[in-house]
Amino acid sequence: MRAVRIDEFGGPEVLVEVEVPEPVPGPGEVLVRVAAAGVNRADALVRRGVYHRAGKPPLIPGAEASGVIAEVGEGVEGLAVGQRVVALDAGKSPGFYAELAVVPATQVVVLPDGVGLVEAAALPVAWLSAWYCVRHLAQVGKGDTVVVKAAASGVGTAAVQIAADAGARVIALAGSAEKAAWAAEFGADAVVDTSVHPGDAEVEEVLRLTDGRGAEVVLDTVGGASFGRSLRQVAQGGRVVALANVALEPSTIDTRDFYPKNVTIHGFQLTNRQLQGYDPRADLRELADRVAAGVYRVPVETVLPLAQARAAHERLENRANRGKIVLAVGALD
Repeated sequence: MRAVRIDEFGGPEVLVEVEVPEPVPGPGEVLVRVAAAGVNRADALVRRGVYHRAGKPPLIPGAEASGVIAEVGEGVEGLAVGQRVVALDAGKSPGFYAELAVVPATQVVVLPDGVGLVEAAALPVAWLSAWYCVRHLAQVGKGDTVVVKAAASGVGTAAVQIAADAGARVIALAGSAEKAAWAAEFGADAVVDTSVHPGDAEVEEVLRLTDGRGAEVVLDTVGGASFGRSLRQVAQGGRVVALANVALEPSTIDTRDFYPKNVTIHGFQLTNRQLQGYDPRADLRELADRVAAGVYRVPVETVLPLAQARAAHERLENRANRGKIVLAVGALD
């Protein structure tokens, strides 16, 4: 079968299309004929060898996909050959940049009618992360004000919609006027262009928009220096959720920015949460049902063939995309 493999860590050029043996499902596993694979920033970190669970080459990347069940292993119940599914790999290798992938049945959800295979491939990483952070950790509800950082990113776009659907007022932070407009299109009530309000000015603008109170919830998808600012933007008794460090730099904080306010700080990383026992299926089903019902829009900007995985990574790392990048691996209908 065709697959894209990493034989050595490095830039996008190390993504090479190869022929590899077809995998065989074992007990409790299913074989998925991959239709589409989502491209995530974690894939690029794996490729560079800086992801915390990258493993060693040779590696087939890809943490999320949609497709059709081709074979069911012994002991699997509730799944059958021919079903359209969405799948999450829980940090295992080989991943989904391949025509076929073996997945634990506990990482697979049958898709409802009304959800296309392309948009489904975007749900298991960014959308599931946003859902878990907004709904479970921050427990966002009606009347809350929620700050979403990097609101034009995959996680950010999802979080804006999920928080708004929960009845919150959403303040979206984005790095350009174009990105801020994108966040507004997906339901943000107010936007802050951080290129106009950088650094401390970002904090001041959030405080201005909340009448000096701060936000009940701050979703920090950036890390680095941004995290220290998040602690200054959160209200008394509020919640800060840190779920990424795309800045790839340390965060320097002052504990006086959060402990006097009785702030709760949550950390979240999807793969590690699953290793601690989280079963994603119920949340993935609810997400897919809401997409099918038209409650959420899953923006997919670019669909490239598997052979162009290198171009997909280049576009991702250049931050040229607005919406998800997906690799078309097999039949998409």
